[in-house]
Amino acid sequence: MAGDVESLTQSKVTRSPVVETASGKLQGITTNGVHVFKGVPYGASTAGANRFRPARKPEPWSGVREAIHYAGRSPQAAAAPQRPELATVWGPVDTLPVSEDCLTLHVWTPGCDGAKRPVMVWLHGGAFSYGSANSPRYDSVNLARRQDVVVVAINHRLNIFGHLDLSQIGGERFAQSGNLGVLDLVEALKWVREHAARFGGDPGNVTIFGQSGGGGKVSALLAMPDARRLFHKAIVQSGSSIRFAERERTNRLAEAVLKHFALGKDRIAELQAVPIDKMLQAVDTAQRSLPKPHFPLLDRYNFGPVIDGAVLSQHPFFADAPQISDDIPIMVGDTKDESAIFLAPDNKVWNRAITEDDLRERIAAVAGGQTDAVLAYYKKRDPQMSPSDRLITALTASNFGVRTVIQAETKATRGKAPVFVYRLDWETPAYGGKLKAPHSVDVPFVFDTLHVIGAQHQKTGAQALADRVSRTWATFARTGNPSNDSLPAWPAYDTRTRATMVFNDECRVVNDPDAEVRPLWRRAATG
Repeated sequence: MAGDVESLTQSKVTRSPVVETASGKLQGITTNGVHVFKGVPYGASTAGANRFRPARKPEPWSGVREAIHYAGRSPQAAAAPQRPELATVWGPVDTLPVSEDCLTLHVWTPGCDGAKRPVMVWLHGGAFSYGSANSPRYDSVNLARRQDVVVVAINHRLNIFGHLDLSQIGGERFAQSGNLGVLDLVEALKWVREHAARFGGDPGNVTIFGQSGGGGKVSALLAMPDARRLFHKAIVQSGSSIRFAERERTNRLAEAVLKHFALGKDRIAELQAVPIDKMLQAVDTAQRSLPKPHFPLLDRYNFGPVIDGAVLSQHPFFADAPQISDDIPIMVGDTKDESAIFLAPDNKVWNRAITEDDLRERIAAVAGGQTDAVLAYYKKRDPQMSPSDRLITALTASNFGVRTVIQAETKATRGKAPVFVYRLDWETPAYGGKLKAPHSVDVPFVFDTLHVIGAQHQKTGAQALADRVSRTWATFARTGNPSNDSLPAWPAYDTRTRATMVFNDECRVVNDPDAEVRPLWRRAATG
């Protein structure tokens, strides 16, 4: 794998210390002063009779197991189409074969000692449907070494394998099938609690953090009783999830999957033997059977977490949001132009050829009765900006910004632990600047892996910002407050000042950015 090769060539690599786990002994590698353990199983294979069933403990092994290669890429649903030239926009991609033996994690630590370092547990993106923890962008050698933290990255079940809700058809045997993907994360967090000290970490100071779908996973864990006390702080990057699917919707999905395979409800167990590729083919077919969701700007996932009354009893940050995580400090934010990369396949947007009429039509599709006011606001705010760029700005607010605001407001209103809000404004020079500050641009700053994503993104000040961002994330993990001497004073968010840290070449705090349009998007999102 490219990440392994890069790690081996960057510096002298030696064998790591041997660490004893509950399943057996592990030995990884040591590079740049960091001990790295890859492909560590925290659960058994989920294939065959274990498909759609809760995770089982990994099979123990004898002797010393090598932990030097990435492993655990879950079967992948197709990602959204992208411009061919953007296929590797964020550096090398994970090309490992997919497997249902996917319950693995990776650990980076400066020392297998008793130092009790903060533990940062990474949840990868991919809309609960694709992605893995194996991306070179997530290589945590720099983050662990420079910030003196332990980093853990988790692989788990995705899409139809992690979130096919068979509970209303298959009874008790499949009662948790709709939430297995996030229950896998709970099992991984239990592994972290049990083993953190053996890797030089503090099991009493665990921060979960994730970007995009990973932010959705963080949001889900914040609402799950099973995850209570397994982590102590949370960071949501470009992925605030306010609501998840309800059982009426997920049951329709399950029925559509059975219909796809011409199986009656009495033959549900036969799904456990369907080949991986055939199962994945059912994803799009089943999703096409669904009506428009109740709240289109908030209901994001079909094969994702389910409000089932047990694993998730309530929506995480909507209406009667659960109180179980009120005492958990949270940091939450977005990039300035999230939607630029999602709109990139559209040639009219990419070539900045959208007209004012096009803009109105596209904004009306999401803003409804708020359309005139939304259009007037962005025209007034950015009169020189092209309609294409205003579309990127508006759809970023409707898809990401409104959810971040709702999550932050809900947290701040409870008043039991602080929430800190940020926005990353740094624009990549890649592709002539057309991507601006897009979705995922924050990841290599957090992990201090700008070298992985290539020269196309490099410009003066980028590494200085990466130093500042990675330090800020680690400071929050250490103390529950992101403030440090590389930043101006950063107050907690409240509904009066709405303080927001803006990360760029110069970092600054802005109170209530886009105050005039914020309530318009909230009304459009919540009805």
